Amino acid sequence: MSTWTEEDLVGIGEADELAISPRRANGSDSRPTTIWVVRVGDDLFVRSWHGVSGAWYRRARATGRGRIRAGGVDREVRFAEADAGLRAAVDRAYRSKYGRYGEAYVGPMVSDDAAASTLQLIPG
Repeated sequence: MSTWTEEDLVGIGEADELAISPRRANGSDSRPTTIWVVRVGDDLFVRSWHGVSGAWYRRARATGRGRIRAGGVDREVRFAEADAGLRAAVDRAYRSKYGRYGEAYVGPMVSDDAAASTLQLIPG
């Protein structure tokens, strides 16, 4: 299995925003959507503000592949359902990284709906 380099983890993990382009059914990349990304250990996670009903999330789940751009990194990725046991760590990472934006923005990202849409980004 391919892994992130430390340079990738730092670049993406420290970036405020990530452009995510899940693959369409026809194999082309969708138009990029700007979202938040967090790092937990050597793994990267994203969530949909709209939970499992979010358009980019539904496409990512359907095709399992896409492209991300953040922090000088431009990579093909696979989307994997995150281990539910990591929810608290991912919630903490969102609160720590994005807390400066206030509860009106961070609260929805750590809600049950958003947590249900947590995907792990895997290079490749």
